Amino acid sequence: MPDTPLIRLGTRRSPLAMAQAHEARARLCAAHGWDESAVELVPVVASGDRIQDRPLAEIGGKALWTRELDQWLMEDRIDAAVHSMKDVETLRPEEIAIAAILPRADKADRLLGADTIAAIPAGARVGTSAPRRAAQLLHARPDLEVVGIRGNVATRMGKLAAGEADATFLAAAGLDRLGEDDIGIRLDPAEWLPAPAQAAIGIECRSADTRVRDILAAIDDAPSHAEVAAERRLLEGLGGSCSSPIAALTLMQGDRIRLTAAIFSPDGKVRIGGESEFAAGDRIAPLELARDLLARAPAAVTEHFGYTS
Repeated sequence: MPDTPLIRLGTRRSPLAMAQAHEARARLCAAHGWDESAVELVPVVASGDRIQDRPLAEIGGKALWTRELDQWLMEDRIDAAVHSMKDVETLRPEEIAIAAILPRADKADRLLGADTIAAIPAGARVGTSAPRRAAQLLHARPDLEVVGIRGNVATRMGKLAAGEADATFLAAAGLDRLGEDDIGIRLDPAEWLPAPAQAAIGIECRSADTRVRDILAAIDDAPSHAEVAAERRLLEGLGGSCSSPIAALTLMQGDRIRLTAAIFSPDGKVRIGGESEFAAGDRIAPLELARDLLARAPAAVTEHFGYTS
């Protein structure tokens, strides 16, 4: 048993983030034969957890989830940071590397408040602050009203119980990791496309820290890493931000990936979809799919993306 931790993992303080950090620690200890004391968890309060009354796009975007952990990492107060990869900005500092992606969980969303999208009562209020969920919902059900709801799993479930919305969505992976696997109705991700990198836990470290990179390599799941890399490359090609309605699903088939994606106008009136199949690790094919989607999209869609040719 080491006198001092062999690695310090930074994490947000939310219950879900802590559950993900505990999973990362358990996998590291199993892979290296360590006692739990070898991995110290260092909780950090992220800006995104402090500010919950406004959409992310209005207050700084996805950087609100990573800013404090990035700072602690570069100040050597932690050795690595555990993230929900769907909350990590597409373009990261060169000094920070995505060193490991844990085996990906269920990519689906779950619907709370109704058995299906079609069964939501006409005119009902559906709570979500995710542009992807809002646009996808309004595309399928333009009669519904979208109301903004942010916060962690417990907060959003509480708002639903309080009548602030008639239905809402939560990620299946988050619910499962919190032991809430019996909550909500699972939506088929092939029909209701998830967010890029949904259900993936990533661990970042300083790019130059070879000791920590070697430690984390032992728990890197290659298929999950390939899927997440393809989806993040799609985001890069689209110039997507937290205000861009983007949905994507990757399926690994041997050493090949099938990537299905859709982009929307925020009001859901326009949906542009496409798919591509390519070898895992191909960094060009996701960009080509992104450019194809944008080339077929009207201004009502493209004005919400930052891509320039």
